[in-house]
Amino acid sequence: MKIAIGCDHVGIEHKDLVIKHLQEKGIEIEDFGAHSSERTDYPQYGLAVAQAVQNQHADLGLLICGTGVGISLAANKVKGIRAVVCSDPYTAQLSKQHNNTNILAFGSRVVGIELAKMIIDSWLDAEFEGGRHQNRIDQIAAIEEV
Repeated sequence: MKIAIGCDHVGIEHKDLVIKHLQEKGIEIEDFGAHSSERTDYPQYGLAVAQAVQNQHADLGLLICGTGVGISLAANKVKGIRAVVCSDPYTAQLSKQHNNTNILAFGSRVVGIELAKMIIDSWLDAEFEGGRHQNRIDQIAAIEEV
């Protein structure tokens, strides 16, 4: 599995710890930045990660900013992306099972690193259930064509 990861300057510390956590699990990571704590804007990282997932250069994506909201909004502008902001493992799990989310975002100002790891692990361990949920995913995809 290959995961694309990106963050703004606020998410640097979490990003580095998340990368280490995932690499210890044998997951390949592509780091799209930011690479320093110098102020930067989150949309460029949301776009870069979303495009990596869209183009199947990565299987999934992870995004981190202060709240996870702004960076996920940027990612969700890319066709085929279903990015979700999560602050708890249960929502992360259900977002994959029911919505087949392909990018997980969280806020480094909202969740501590240990909770972030639990959220990520719950999301990665979950599998899309398909069935009745696929119809809803198809409806969401149709909205992208409007």
